[in-house]
Amino acid sequence: MIMVLLVKGREQMKITLYGKPITKKNSMRIVSRGGRPRLIQSKAYMAYENDCLKQICPSWSNGGESINCKIHVSCLYYLKDKRKTDLTNLLAASHDILQKSGIIEDDALIVSLDGSRIVGVDRENPRVEIIISEVE
Repeated sequence: MIMVLLVKGREQMKITLYGKPITKKNSMRIVSRGGRPRLIQSKAYMAYENDCLKQICPSWSNGGESINCKIHVSCLYYLKDKRKTDLTNLLAASHDILQKSGIIEDDALIVSLDGSRIVGVDRENPRVEIIISEVE
């Protein structure tokens, strides 16, 4: 779900991606392509990424234009359980999904992450809530 909000005179975009947040870097697989070994993401991450893209793309493809300026991103993660999870790797996955979906032109445009955190456990409704605002 994507919403554009006006907060204190500044436009913000809020995106909620439902499903158990999964890190991109854990459980990578080694495959052979062209006779050379390569590392690729786990099946679980690939399924999570595809699900997130399906949630974003229908509403974004209707006239959405990629953000191409310096931005602040805050990600709030609600996990399915209390397993130890690396916030840095969750952030990397979320940023890559924002770029792959076309919401942002390049994840290098993210210059601030203040407020990002693992909020807690929501067994019934795991998700990530992403808030994007332009840096002045």
